[in-house]
Amino acid sequence: MNGLRVLAVAGAYFAAAKVGLQQELVGGQVTPLWPPTGIALACLLIMGVRFWPGITLGAFLVNLSLGPTLPAVVAISVGNTLAPVCAYLMLVRARFSIELDRLRDALALVFLGALIGMVISATVGSGALLLAGALRSSGFWSAWSVWWAGDAMGVLVITPVLLVLRTLRPPWDAPLSRWVEAVSLAVGTFLITLVATVSSINLLFLVFPFLIWAALRFQLAGAAACALIVSTVAIVAAAQGSGPFATHDLFLNMVTLQAFNGTASLTALLLAAIIAERNQAHDKLEQICARLTEVADRVERHRAAGQQVPLQQRTTR
Repeated sequence: MNGLRVLAVAGAYFAAAKVGLQQELVGGQVTPLWPPTGIALACLLIMGVRFWPGITLGAFLVNLSLGPTLPAVVAISVGNTLAPVCAYLMLVRARFSIELDRLRDALALVFLGALIGMVISATVGSGALLLAGALRSSGFWSAWSVWWAGDAMGVLVITPVLLVLRTLRPPWDAPLSRWVEAVSLAVGTFLITLVATVSSINLLFLVFPFLIWAALRFQLAGAAACALIVSTVAIVAAAQGSGPFATHDLFLNMVTLQAFNGTASLTALLLAAIIAERNQAHDKLEQICARLTEVADRVERHRAAGQQVPLQQRTTR
Protein backbone atom coordinates (compact mmCIF):
# COMPACT_ATOMS: atom_id res chain seq x y z
CA MET A 1 0.00 0.00 0.00
CA ASN A 2 2.80 2.42 0.90
CA GLY A 3 4.53 1.58 -2.38
CA LEU A 4 1.42 2.47 -4.33
CA ARG A 5 1.14 5.76 -2.46
CA VAL A 6 4.76 6.58 -3.24
CA LEU A 7 4.06 5.94 -6.93
CA ALA A 8 0.90 8.06 -6.70
CA VAL A 9 2.90 10.95 -5.22
CA ALA A 10 5.49 10.57 -7.98
CA GLY A 11 2.78 10.52 -10.64
CA ALA A 12 1.04 13.59 -9.23
CA TYR A 13 4.39 15.42 -9.03
CA PHE A 14 5.26 14.50 -12.62
CA ALA A 15 1.86 15.53 -14.02
CA ALA A 16 1.88 18.84 -12.13
CA ALA A 17 5.41 19.54 -13.36
CA LYS A 18 4.35 19.13 -16.97
CA VAL A 19 1.63 21.71 -16.37
CA GLY A 20 4.04 24.10 -14.65
CA LEU A 21 6.61 23.84 -17.43
CA GLN A 22 4.13 25.31 -19.87
CA GLN A 23 5.09 28.71 -18.42
CA GLU A 24 8.86 28.22 -18.15
CA LEU A 25 10.85 31.44 -18.28
CA VAL A 26 14.48 30.60 -17.48
CA GLY A 27 16.69 27.72 -18.54
CA GLY A 28 13.81 25.70 -19.95
CA GLN A 29 12.77 24.55 -16.47
CA VAL A 30 12.33 27.58 -14.18
CA THR A 31 8.74 28.80 -13.90
CA PRO A 32 6.95 31.52 -11.87
CA LEU A 33 4.61 28.86 -10.42
CA TRP A 34 5.83 25.35 -9.67
CA PRO A 35 2.75 23.30 -8.68
CA PRO A 36 4.71 20.13 -7.76
CA THR A 37 6.16 21.86 -4.70
CA GLY A 38 2.68 22.59 -3.38
CA ILE A 39 1.64 19.00 -4.09
CA ALA A 40 4.77 17.64 -2.40
CA LEU A 41 4.27 19.63 0.79
CA ALA A 42 0.55 18.79 0.91
CA CYS A 43 1.32 15.07 0.54
CA LEU A 44 3.84 15.24 3.38
CA LEU A 45 1.40 17.11 5.62
CA ILE A 46 -1.44 14.68 4.93
CA MET A 47 0.37 11.33 4.70
CA GLY A 48 3.65 11.89 6.54
CA VAL A 49 7.32 12.38 5.79
CA ARG A 50 7.88 8.68 4.96
CA PHE A 51 6.52 9.30 1.46
CA TRP A 52 9.40 11.57 0.46
CA PRO A 53 10.74 8.98 -2.08
CA GLY A 54 7.71 9.74 -4.25
CA ILE A 55 8.82 13.37 -4.45
CA THR A 56 12.38 12.38 -5.37
CA LEU A 57 11.20 9.93 -8.02
CA GLY A 58 8.80 12.43 -9.57
CA ALA A 59 11.42 15.19 -9.59
CA PHE A 60 14.02 12.88 -11.13
CA LEU A 61 11.70 11.76 -13.92
CA VAL A 62 10.75 15.35 -14.73
CA ASN A 63 14.30 16.68 -14.79
CA LEU A 64 15.68 13.66 -16.59
CA SER A 65 13.89 14.79 -19.74
CA LEU A 66 15.12 18.36 -19.29
CA GLY A 67 18.79 17.79 -18.51
CA PRO A 68 21.27 19.27 -18.80
CA THR A 69 23.48 16.54 -17.27
CA LEU A 70 22.83 13.54 -15.05
CA PRO A 71 24.68 15.02 -12.03
CA ALA A 72 22.65 18.22 -12.41
CA VAL A 73 19.43 16.19 -12.62
CA VAL A 74 20.31 14.34 -9.43
CA ALA A 75 21.22 17.57 -7.64
CA ILE A 76 18.00 19.30 -8.70
CA SER A 77 15.96 16.27 -7.63
CA VAL A 78 17.65 16.29 -4.22
CA GLY A 79 16.98 20.01 -3.84
CA ASN A 80 13.35 19.59 -4.88
CA THR A 81 12.98 16.90 -2.21
CA LEU A 82 14.84 18.65 0.59
CA ALA A 83 12.82 21.86 0.26
CA PRO A 84 9.34 20.42 1.02
CA VAL A 85 10.77 17.98 3.59
CA CYS A 86 12.50 20.80 5.50
CA ALA A 87 9.37 22.94 5.17
CA TYR A 88 7.33 20.05 6.58
CA LEU A 89 9.70 19.60 9.52
CA MET A 90 9.58 23.31 10.34
CA LEU A 91 5.78 23.29 10.20
CA VAL A 92 5.61 20.26 12.48
CA ARG A 93 7.96 22.01 14.87
CA ALA A 94 5.63 25.02 14.82
CA ARG A 95 2.64 22.72 15.59
CA PHE A 96 1.00 23.48 12.28
CA SER A 97 -2.60 22.29 11.84
CA ILE A 98 -3.58 21.12 8.36
CA GLU A 99 -7.06 22.51 8.97
CA LEU A 100 -5.57 25.99 8.47
CA ASP A 101 -8.18 27.40 10.83
CA ARG A 102 -5.85 29.53 12.94
CA LEU A 103 -3.94 32.69 12.11
CA ARG A 104 -0.70 31.11 13.32
CA ASP A 105 -1.16 28.25 10.83
CA ALA A 106 -1.56 30.64 7.90
CA LEU A 107 1.51 32.61 8.99
CA ALA A 108 3.52 29.41 9.42
CA LEU A 109 2.60 28.19 5.94
CA VAL A 110 3.57 31.52 4.39
CA PHE A 111 6.86 32.15 6.17
CA LEU A 112 8.13 28.67 7.11
CA GLY A 113 6.59 26.58 4.35
CA ALA A 114 6.93 28.97 1.43
CA LEU A 115 9.40 31.79 1.96
CA ILE A 116 12.08 30.03 4.04
CA GLY A 117 11.71 26.41 3.02
CA MET A 118 11.94 27.05 -0.71
CA VAL A 119 15.33 28.78 -0.45
CA ILE A 120 16.84 25.27 -0.51
CA SER A 121 15.42 24.18 -3.86
CA ALA A 122 16.17 27.53 -5.50
CA THR A 123 19.77 27.54 -4.33
CA VAL A 124 20.50 23.91 -5.19
CA GLY A 125 18.66 24.03 -8.52
CA SER A 126 20.15 27.30 -9.78
CA GLY A 127 23.60 26.22 -8.61
CA ALA A 128 23.27 22.92 -10.47
CA LEU A 129 22.31 24.69 -13.70
CA LEU A 130 25.23 27.10 -13.28
CA LEU A 131 27.78 24.34 -12.68
CA ALA A 132 26.41 22.33 -15.61
CA GLY A 133 26.86 25.29 -17.96
CA ALA A 134 23.13 25.63 -18.65
CA LEU A 135 23.03 29.01 -16.95
CA ARG A 136 25.39 31.98 -17.21
CA SER A 137 26.75 33.50 -14.04
CA SER A 138 25.12 36.82 -14.94
CA GLY A 139 21.72 35.14 -14.96
CA PHE A 140 22.12 33.25 -11.70
CA TRP A 141 20.17 35.63 -9.49
CA SER A 142 17.39 36.04 -12.02
CA ALA A 143 17.04 32.26 -12.22
CA TRP A 144 17.31 31.94 -8.43
CA SER A 145 14.62 34.56 -7.81
CA VAL A 146 12.21 33.00 -10.32
CA TRP A 147 12.93 29.49 -8.98
CA TRP A 148 12.43 30.53 -5.36
CA ALA A 149 9.30 32.55 -6.11
CA GLY A 150 7.88 29.75 -8.26
CA ASP A 151 8.33 27.16 -5.51
CA ALA A 152 7.01 29.56 -2.87
CA MET A 153 3.95 30.31 -4.95
CA GLY A 154 3.40 26.59 -5.42
CA VAL A 155 3.14 26.28 -1.65
CA LEU A 156 0.97 29.38 -1.20
CA VAL A 157 -1.43 28.59 -4.05
CA ILE A 158 -1.54 24.80 -4.41
CA THR A 159 -1.06 23.49 -0.87
CA PRO A 160 -4.10 25.27 0.66
CA VAL A 161 -6.32 24.02 -2.17
CA LEU A 162 -5.24 20.41 -1.59
CA LEU A 163 -5.68 20.72 2.17
CA VAL A 164 -9.22 22.01 1.57
CA LEU A 165 -10.05 19.25 -0.92
CA ARG A 166 -8.97 16.69 1.68
CA THR A 167 -12.08 17.32 3.79
CA LEU A 168 -14.34 19.21 1.39
CA ARG A 169 -17.85 17.83 1.00
CA PRO A 170 -20.25 19.38 -1.52
CA PRO A 171 -23.00 21.18 0.42
CA TRP A 172 -25.86 19.65 -1.54
CA ASP A 173 -28.36 20.87 1.03
CA ALA A 174 -27.24 24.50 0.68
CA PRO A 175 -29.86 26.94 -0.66
CA LEU A 176 -29.78 27.89 -4.32
CA SER A 177 -28.71 31.43 -3.45
CA ARG A 178 -25.52 30.04 -1.90
CA TRP A 179 -24.64 28.17 -5.08
CA VAL A 180 -25.37 31.25 -7.18
CA GLU A 181 -23.12 33.32 -4.95
CA ALA A 182 -20.27 30.79 -5.22
CA VAL A 183 -20.49 30.62 -9.01
CA SER A 184 -20.72 34.41 -9.26
CA LEU A 185 -17.66 34.77 -7.06
CA ALA A 186 -15.58 32.35 -9.15
CA VAL A 187 -16.63 33.85 -12.49
CA GLY A 188 -16.25 37.39 -11.21
CA THR A 189 -12.78 36.69 -9.87
CA PHE A 190 -11.68 35.22 -13.18
CA LEU A 191 -13.12 38.05 -15.28
CA ILE A 192 -11.80 40.91 -13.14
CA THR A 193 -8.33 39.33 -13.01
CA LEU A 194 -8.40 38.85 -16.78
CA VAL A 195 -9.33 42.49 -17.32
CA ALA A 196 -6.67 43.67 -14.87
CA THR A 197 -3.93 41.64 -16.54
CA VAL A 198 -4.66 42.65 -20.14
CA SER A 199 -5.28 46.33 -19.52
CA SER A 200 -2.43 48.75 -20.16
CA ILE A 201 -3.50 50.52 -16.96
CA ASN A 202 -2.39 48.84 -13.76
CA LEU A 203 -5.68 47.57 -12.31
CA LEU A 204 -4.38 44.58 -10.37
CA PHE A 205 -5.76 46.01 -7.12
CA LEU A 206 -9.30 45.32 -8.36
CA VAL A 207 -8.99 41.63 -7.47
CA PHE A 208 -8.70 42.21 -3.73
CA PRO A 209 -12.40 42.89 -3.07
CA PHE A 210 -13.15 39.48 -4.59
CA LEU A 211 -10.52 37.79 -2.40
CA ILE A 212 -12.00 39.47 0.66
CA TRP A 213 -15.49 38.40 -0.44
CA ALA A 214 -14.27 34.82 -0.82
CA ALA A 215 -12.64 34.73 2.62
CA LEU A 216 -15.58 36.35 4.40
CA ARG A 217 -18.30 34.23 2.85
CA PHE A 218 -16.57 30.90 2.10
CA GLN A 219 -13.58 30.91 4.44
CA LEU A 220 -10.56 28.83 3.40
CA ALA A 221 -12.34 26.95 0.60
CA GLY A 222 -13.28 30.16 -1.17
CA ALA A 223 -10.05 31.98 -0.40
CA ALA A 224 -7.83 29.14 -1.67
CA ALA A 225 -9.87 28.67 -4.86
CA CYS A 226 -9.94 32.38 -5.72
CA ALA A 227 -6.23 32.80 -4.95
CA LEU A 228 -5.53 29.94 -7.38
CA ILE A 229 -7.63 31.62 -10.09
CA VAL A 230 -5.96 35.00 -9.58
CA SER A 231 -2.42 33.60 -9.56
CA THR A 232 -2.95 31.40 -12.63
CA VAL A 233 -4.35 34.24 -14.74
CA ALA A 234 -1.61 36.62 -13.61
CA ILE A 235 1.14 34.11 -14.40
CA VAL A 236 -0.19 33.50 -17.91
CA ALA A 237 -0.31 37.26 -18.49
CA ALA A 238 3.26 37.71 -17.24
CA ALA A 239 4.53 34.87 -19.43
CA GLN A 240 2.86 36.47 -22.46
CA GLY A 241 4.08 39.95 -21.52
CA SER A 242 0.64 41.53 -21.59
CA GLY A 243 -0.97 44.31 -19.58
CA PRO A 244 1.13 45.61 -16.68
CA PHE A 245 3.89 43.12 -17.60
CA ALA A 246 4.41 44.44 -21.14
CA THR A 247 7.01 47.16 -20.56
CA HIS A 248 9.48 45.52 -18.17
CA ASP A 249 12.32 43.02 -18.39
CA LEU A 250 12.17 39.54 -16.88
CA PHE A 251 13.43 40.54 -13.45
CA LEU A 252 10.99 43.43 -12.99
CA ASN A 253 8.13 41.33 -14.30
CA MET A 254 8.95 38.63 -11.77
CA VAL A 255 9.14 41.16 -8.94
CA THR A 256 5.76 42.59 -9.96
CA LEU A 257 4.17 39.17 -10.49
CA GLN A 258 5.38 37.55 -7.30
CA ALA A 259 4.67 40.63 -5.19
CA PHE A 260 1.12 40.63 -6.53
CA ASN A 261 0.60 36.86 -6.21
CA GLY A 262 2.16 36.76 -2.77
CA THR A 263 0.06 39.66 -1.53
CA ALA A 264 -3.11 38.16 -2.98
CA SER A 265 -2.49 34.72 -1.46
CA LEU A 266 -1.39 36.19 1.86
CA THR A 267 -4.48 38.39 2.06
CA ALA A 268 -6.84 35.53 1.24
CA LEU A 269 -5.25 32.98 3.61
CA LEU A 270 -4.81 35.31 6.58
CA LEU A 271 -8.32 36.72 6.32
CA ALA A 272 -9.81 33.23 5.97
CA ALA A 273 -7.88 32.09 9.06
CA ILE A 274 -9.08 35.11 11.04
CA ILE A 275 -12.68 34.41 10.05
CA ALA A 276 -12.28 30.74 11.01
CA GLU A 277 -10.91 31.73 14.43
CA ARG A 278 -13.80 34.14 14.90
CA ASN A 279 -16.32 31.42 14.04
CA GLN A 280 -14.66 29.00 16.47
CA ALA A 281 -14.78 31.59 19.24
CA HIS A 282 -18.44 32.24 18.47
CA ASP A 283 -19.25 28.52 18.60
CA LYS A 284 -17.45 28.10 21.93
CA LEU A 285 -19.30 31.09 23.34
CA GLU A 286 -22.61 29.58 22.26
CA GLN A 287 -21.70 26.28 23.93
CA ILE A 288 -20.81 28.06 27.18
CA CYS A 289 -24.07 30.02 27.09
CA ALA A 290 -26.01 26.81 26.49
CA ARG A 291 -24.35 25.13 29.49
CA LEU A 292 -25.00 28.15 31.70
CA THR A 293 -28.64 28.18 30.60
CA GLU A 294 -28.93 24.47 31.40
CA VAL A 295 -27.48 24.99 34.88
CA ALA A 296 -29.77 27.96 35.50
CA ASP A 297 -32.78 25.87 34.47
CA ARG A 298 -31.78 23.10 36.89
CA VAL A 299 -31.38 25.60 39.72
CA GLU A 300 -34.78 27.10 38.97
CA ARG A 301 -36.46 23.71 38.85
CA HIS A 302 -34.99 22.69 42.21
CA ARG A 303 -36.04 25.96 43.79
CA ALA A 304 -39.53 25.58 42.43
CA ALA A 305 -39.68 22.07 43.88
CA GLY A 306 -38.44 23.35 47.24
CA GLN A 307 -35.29 21.23 47.07
CA GLN A 308 -31.74 22.21 47.93
CA VAL A 309 -29.47 22.40 44.97
CA PRO A 310 -26.49 20.03 45.23
CA LEU A 311 -23.16 21.85 45.16
CA GLN A 312 -21.90 19.98 42.09
CA GLN A 313 -24.89 21.21 40.08
CA ARG A 314 -24.15 24.85 40.93
CA THR A 315 -20.78 24.81 39.29
CA THR A 316 -19.70 24.25 35.73
CA ARG A 317 -16.48 23.00 34.41
